[in-house]
Amino acid sequence: MNNYILPNGLRIVHRYHTSPVAYCSLSVNAGTRDEASAENGIAHLTEHMLFKGTQRRSTYYINNRLENVGGELNAFTTKEETVIHATVLKGDIERAVELLADLAFHATFPDKELKKEKEVIIDEINSCKDHPSELIFDDFDALLFKGSPLGRPILGVPGTLAGIGVEQLKNFTGQHYQPPQMVFSSIGKINPKRMERLVKKHFSAFPAAGGKRSRKKPAAYRPFQVTKECRTFQTHCMLGNRAYSLHDARRTGLALLVNYLGGPAANARLNTALREKNGLVYTIEANYTPYCDSGAVTVYFGADRENIPQCMELIRKELQAVCAKAFGSASLHRIKKQLLGQLFISADNAEVQMLSQGKSVMAYDYVETFDLLKARIEALTAQEIQDIANEIFAPEKLSTLTYVN
Repeated sequence: MNNYILPNGLRIVHRYHTSPVAYCSLSVNAGTRDEASAENGIAHLTEHMLFKGTQRRSTYYINNRLENVGGELNAFTTKEETVIHATVLKGDIERAVELLADLAFHATFPDKELKKEKEVIIDEINSCKDHPSELIFDDFDALLFKGSPLGRPILGVPGTLAGIGVEQLKNFTGQHYQPPQMVFSSIGKINPKRMERLVKKHFSAFPAAGGKRSRKKPAAYRPFQVTKECRTFQTHCMLGNRAYSLHDARRTGLALLVNYLGGPAANARLNTALREKNGLVYTIEANYTPYCDSGAVTVYFGADRENIPQCMELIRKELQAVCAKAFGSASLHRIKKQLLGQLFISADNAEVQMLSQGKSVMAYDYVETFDLLKARIEALTAQEIQDIANEIFAPEKLSTLTYVN
């Protein structure tokens, strides 16, 4: 692992990897929570518009720059970040580095393209509304983080998108798309010194404007129980609570607990109780999303309306079980090994590693390696996990949102 910081503040992290395929990304410390309330959706709209023309290239040439050599170019927006990333053969890595710099610092946001892209995003928003299993996450966040930008939808809303113009996009990127607020991450069979030279070549000219993001921590909230009517075949439900931030040591224990309860494994407790034993649901999952100063933990499922009371009873029974009794040594060893296995298998993917190390440097200014993560997981005690369970999953602390059909 090689880390550098350019004089303009851009942080660089590179990992040497023996594959002939190289991966790189540019992460920007700006997402939905950094928008003004009247500009909800501007971070996501900006991400789309980066591909619609620069001072050097039209959309056509942007789309063909990597694809013509078999590469890929993509981007995504979260509540706290915007990430542009590319995949190429190692011999074409400079193409990718130069293109990421061009997109981030030379985008022109043509008005003609802006009008079209707004329509594309409105279609994306409407598509989400057609899928209650997706929409419920946005609605739950809006209640969980009421009054905070963290509660706003990443896609934005049609009303605010309509009012965003070219100058607002330029102001947003001028404020947030600055080297000290960025991380360049790469993985490939490329000498670290060469990688450093390439990034310096294409990024050093940009001034060291900007700085660390200043964000207001969400105010405390009271648990809620909300029901909404929704024209669907199923009833959709979500339970959850505020959770630990990226900087809270307890986040590792909560991640372990969430994986045990509702992770991707077929033997996750909630999947076993609701699907395997009782055939009540097709999908049930638990998720934990940490932010820089807060977090969210949720349990989602969809079921026939008449089965909702039984589903809720079974879920609460599983949650109460981890609150009431600490794991025995054999069980604790098993769930630790399961999580570690899932993490290492997931990490056996260079693109995942590249994105992960970029996010880690953005959050901590260092790479949280899997060896460090393994040590933290193995050090967890049964009492620590039980304490976390009682703080997060105690019945009186849980909120619920239900879409009834």
